[in-house]
Amino acid sequence: MASAARTITRFAPKNISFTPLRRNLTTATHARPSTKIASPIRQAPRRGYASEAPSGGSGRGIFVGLTLAALGGAGYYLYSTDQLSAITGLAGGKSSTKPPGPFQPTKEDYQKVYNDVAELLDSNDEYDDGSYGPVLVRLGWHASGTYDKETKTGGSNGATMRFAPESDHGANAGLRTARDVLEKVKDKHPWISYSDLWTLAAVAAIQEMGGPKIPWRPGRNDRDVAACTPDGRLPDATKEQKHLRDIFYRMGFNDQEIVALSGAHALGRCHTDRSGFEGPWTFSPTVFTNDFYKLLIEEKWSWKKWNGPKQFEDVSSKSLMMLPTDMALIKDKVFRKHVEAYAKDNELFFRDFADVFAKLLELGVPFKQEEKFVFKATTD
Repeated sequence: MASAARTITRFAPKNISFTPLRRNLTTATHARPSTKIASPIRQAPRRGYASEAPSGGSGRGIFVGLTLAALGGAGYYLYSTDQLSAITGLAGGKSSTKPPGPFQPTKEDYQKVYNDVAELLDSNDEYDDGSYGPVLVRLGWHASGTYDKETKTGGSNGATMRFAPESDHGANAGLRTARDVLEKVKDKHPWISYSDLWTLAAVAAIQEMGGPKIPWRPGRNDRDVAACTPDGRLPDATKEQKHLRDIFYRMGFNDQEIVALSGAHALGRCHTDRSGFEGPWTFSPTVFTNDFYKLLIEEKWSWKKWNGPKQFEDVSSKSLMMLPTDMALIKDKVFRKHVEAYAKDNELFFRDFADVFAKLLELGVPFKQEEKFVFKATTD
């Protein structure tokens, strides 16, 4: 034991210097993480053992073990502290940034939603006339057209067509197809409300089918079944001009706006298993044009002879149809002057339609955002 004690006493002052250790540890705080541990642990043992002969004493082994443990602990502390500082940006491991808040979508995020709707239209041609576009427009239209300005109920804010009984209203027959196909987009962008998605999809469909740019803004919130609207708020196609005015005046539209909104009938077709009517309004049901007005004015129409509800067919080809509410637009003198104006001037129609469709999509929505977005079409 005396021999071991002398060995320890002789070994410590000659070969272990704590001043170099402090120098190395200080340097380590400014070095890369890969050198922090290696430098002090590797160099100290070399300095401690270089001039010493091998010893068989256990005391020396204990001392060296304690020294190595101390060096290892110091190196690990410095390494851990420096790594945490590198991650947080502050010495001592204190965070330099606030925790992330709720996701706040930007115009670019909504443009991505638009692009995915456009891609959906481009890659799915198995639906009517090769496009889901018209039925997406109809979804946005019917989701918004239930608004009542007196009771401040209905409108696009809520997406209540997700629930019965509203989803089962006769005017909404066939719109499950549109809701279901948009689930692919909703799954990819779960942050967007159904209310915003349905209206944005309608805007995208119109623009992608060659229609005007329609200003749109977010801010609609989904609601539950209690907010469903009663049946009968959407137009009944078997009626005429008085009914049209009753329906659209309730929402806050005037005669010119009624005619402009009706131009959406340039798109799509009717189905016997939905509305009971049959056929397209125009020869290009997936292209947004003013052809609806041109055909109303220029074509001759007669009652269709069939077992379905009363509708008109064109005399020339017998392949197009018009509804009683459509023909009311040229029977009424006030309505007709707007039909004639839009038939002559496609740019005028596009401009007025963009304004009134944007208005339709915003009825009853308590927006917090003033800025409106105009999305870039894939054809731009």
